[in-house]
Amino acid sequence: MIKFKTLSSEQIRQQVDTAQVYDVYRTSAKDYEQRFSGSMSWKKSTNDKTYLYKKTNGIWKSLGPKSAATELIHNQFHSGRDDSKDRMSRLAQRLDQLAPVNRAMSLGRVPLLTARIIRALDKLGLIGTAVDVVGTNALFIYERMAAVHISSGLLSTQDVDLLMDSRFSLRLIVKDFSNKGLIGLLQKIDHSFRPLAKNGYRAANRDGFLVDLIKPMPKDILSSNEKNRFSADAEDLQAIEIEGLSWLVNSPKASETVIDERGYPVSFSCPDPRAFALHKLWLSRRSDRDAPKRLRDEQQARVVAELINKYLAHLSFQSSDLQALPFALRQLASEFDSAAVKNAPPSLTPDW
Repeated sequence: MIKFKTLSSEQIRQQVDTAQVYDVYRTSAKDYEQRFSGSMSWKKSTNDKTYLYKKTNGIWKSLGPKSAATELIHNQFHSGRDDSKDRMSRLAQRLDQLAPVNRAMSLGRVPLLTARIIRALDKLGLIGTAVDVVGTNALFIYERMAAVHISSGLLSTQDVDLLMDSRFSLRLIVKDFSNKGLIGLLQKIDHSFRPLAKNGYRAANRDGFLVDLIKPMPKDILSSNEKNRFSADAEDLQAIEIEGLSWLVNSPKASETVIDERGYPVSFSCPDPRAFALHKLWLSRRSDRDAPKRLRDEQQARVVAELINKYLAHLSFQSSDLQALPFALRQLASEFDSAAVKNAPPSLTPDW
């Protein structure tokens, strides 16, 4: 039987405090990367004049000869960078202080390797833009939204599914991305990650942890030229096209800060819990899907639907923000309602 353990007020406060510190840390880190990455220094030219140069992505660019204006730029850059480093250092220390408290309060939920992969993708600006997390790991977001813990083996996972939205322009991140794309990023986190097949969608490390790159099946398969990988490297993962994923890409998104097994925060986005429940129930009816997977799909669909009914009543399956989903898919929500009625205690009053 699925049970929901409601978090105490102390646990909720601790989660909120951790999320707030992490949000400031992420903002500060992004500001540092945008404004103070690289270096700035004075250099003499061949005509023996001194010029101010800024180095970005390994390239030096002159900002002009030495003058009151360039000296001000130089001073502001270095003082601003020092202040930014000090701010990030203090925030990092605060997160280090919060981590053991989070563990002691049993708030650590997300598998450690999953969290590290998501943070690396988030640093590149991919999470919530080119990539969303789907599958079992989305349940950590949903239970955070409801301020509960799901007491079930349904959260047990040794993989992470990354849903690629090929509408995103990779030009915005190419300067920061490894030449080896997603597989290069995974190998920076754990050098044992390897693709399981050439031009495959799946990578695994030496412990059997799996990373799948998936994407919706295009409307016109023959004329489609959508992106299916993050680099031109032959070893990079190539997203597999799967029917039904367009519903998740086009659904509303849910974003939260959750906590990993070591007590550190991680933020990511995933499909709306209603879309998740409907999609999982649809998957459980697929005859071409393995029986154990169909069973798990239905169990996850029903636990998320129950979570919505009990704790997220403001999320209606009849809401207009689900109009992007096919009508037949939205109709499956009636099965959740009937299940809820069937499992509800008998009423002692008439249905006035």
